[in-house]
Amino acid sequence: MAQILAASPTCQMKLTKPSPIASSKLWSSVMLKQKKQNSSKLRSFKVMALQSDNSTINRVESLLNLDTKPFTDRIIAEYIWIGGSGIDLRSKSRTLEKPVEDPSELPKWNYDGSSTGQAPGEDSEVILYPQAIFRDPFRGGDNILVICDTYTPAGEPIPTNKRARAAEIFSNKKVNEEIPWFGIEQEYTLLQPNVNWPLGWPVGAYPGPQGPYYCGVGAEKSWGRDISDAHYKACLYAGINISGTNGEVMPGQWEFQVGPSVGIEAGDHVWCARYLLERITEQGGVVLTLDPKPIEGDWNGAGCHTNYSTKSMREEGGFDVIKKAILNLSLRHMEHISAYGEGNERRLTGKHETASIDQFSWGVANRGCSIRVGRDTEKKGKGYLEDRRPASNMDPYIVTSLLAETTLLWEPTLEAEALAAQKLSLKV
Repeated sequence: MAQILAASPTCQMKLTKPSPIASSKLWSSVMLKQKKQNSSKLRSFKVMALQSDNSTINRVESLLNLDTKPFTDRIIAEYIWIGGSGIDLRSKSRTLEKPVEDPSELPKWNYDGSSTGQAPGEDSEVILYPQAIFRDPFRGGDNILVICDTYTPAGEPIPTNKRARAAEIFSNKKVNEEIPWFGIEQEYTLLQPNVNWPLGWPVGAYPGPQGPYYCGVGAEKSWGRDISDAHYKACLYAGINISGTNGEVMPGQWEFQVGPSVGIEAGDHVWCARYLLERITEQGGVVLTLDPKPIEGDWNGAGCHTNYSTKSMREEGGFDVIKKAILNLSLRHMEHISAYGEGNERRLTGKHETASIDQFSWGVANRGCSIRVGRDTEKKGKGYLEDRRPASNMDPYIVTSLLAETTLLWEPTLEAEALAAQKLSLKV
């Protein structure tokens, strides 16, 4: 008995703040020793391990929460870029001598592109160009997140740099004058670690059919709300133009919306929001997937519906401009589909609120169409259109710039336009 009682205070002294629950378990094990001599060492060891773990966590958290501002002007900048798959996010940190407010104040940096699938080993240096700054909700203070794009040492965009081409389109005078607005609805699915199965689902089995989960409330209808809420607040803190969140049709699936954002800003904000979500799920021990059809069968897929309007669409007579844009989009349907995300053919089946991948369609208030126009837009005669084709893993730089290019810069032949108008029953 003396041996156990001697070990207990030692464990407690390791804690900065003893946990009442842990202390209760400690004394329960001591009392149990009086009754079961054979199990005393094992139970005492378990309690010691528990309290040691808590102590370690407390010490790490105290360091993570340190406020460095009273002691130094130096800050941490997290440089973020897109990896070789076109969807994987990478980042690394560097110290800056003082706070900054504009990307032009930041130095360029480099990384090993051979380790991200973006450069050969014999010439692996890729240069990071800072493009957008956001506040860092993880480190706080004046620390920042930096969205970068990627270049060769000679200053040429590498093949996976889709931002450079998007910036070129958005800087076009004709596009710039139309002030293109985007509202992007990012759906995503949360998975249980190690089993590749949605959060809240019985492992290897299925929950009840879809119906009660969309915007649902309750332990049997909603899984992952803490992740969604933590992400929402982190985005607001960072300065991302997040406009809302909701639970989606498939259980374990969520959505956040970014916008309205103008031009290239839409892509910067969506990519930063995705980075925050990756970091939060990392901390929460949950796996994030942007797969457009994570579960086969009678379950909704995951999209990234993109709402789009131009200055002319938002003004009087804008509905006619929207119809002309729809004509152009119909004539370049397969070009858009090929750029709208990997695995999208598994999602765009004509079921589960999608149109068929092979057939372009449009409609007012019809969620089974390629392009949807809202009732309010029809009533007012101006507004926006919703492109429902992009997959959840689409690149927002590609999708937003392609919409602007097709509707503002690309001109079909009069014959093609007339045939498309007749086929789609559009009077332009």
